[in-house]
Amino acid sequence: MFIILSLLALVSAALCIRADYAGERQQVYVFKPLTMIFITAIALLEESTISDTYKIFIIVGLLFSVMGDVWLMLPDDRFVQGLVSFLIAHIFYIAAFSSVGDHIASLLVLIPLGAVAGSMFWYLRPALGKYLMPVLAYLLVILVMGWQSFNRLDVEAGELAAVVGALLFMLSDSLLAINRFRQHFHLAQLLILSTYFAAQWFIAQSI
Repeated sequence: MFIILSLLALVSAALCIRADYAGERQQVYVFKPLTMIFITAIALLEESTISDTYKIFIIVGLLFSVMGDVWLMLPDDRFVQGLVSFLIAHIFYIAAFSSVGDHIASLLVLIPLGAVAGSMFWYLRPALGKYLMPVLAYLLVILVMGWQSFNRLDVEAGELAAVVGALLFMLSDSLLAINRFRQHFHLAQLLILSTYFAAQWFIAQSI
């Protein structure tokens, strides 16, 4: 079932990206949440090798991500609502990642991640305007999410799925922020959506 759901998610993601570039918004409204539904189904059907608590936190995070996708797809500007939904999703991911391992992820990991996040905020700051504080709060939360994902490396001889997913999520959101606030570029949606869906797929299978 995992392979079938993964293939369905891949096809749906490809159709979403195609529709986005073709300007077919109605299809984007269908395929973007549908892709996330397939990915959430993977998490639901995945047999937890860690704990039921970890699985529940990941699933709730995925559901809030679906909510965030819906907010951001609406014709009106619902950026803040979408941002809050994803912020809550990341809080549940943090709770999941923090529930495993024998220690809080190393500060040696936080330092380079923090440097990258700080540089991104410095680059975006002049263009953020009224979104300065919401974006700063979101950036801090996703930074912690990426940092805490390294706790998964303590479990099952170096489980990488959570770390790869978290880092891809940070990359996707960085590209989204650059495209929205600083410099629009043609490949933006391809890169943003492909890294976003891949991130969620990796996080879902980290269960």
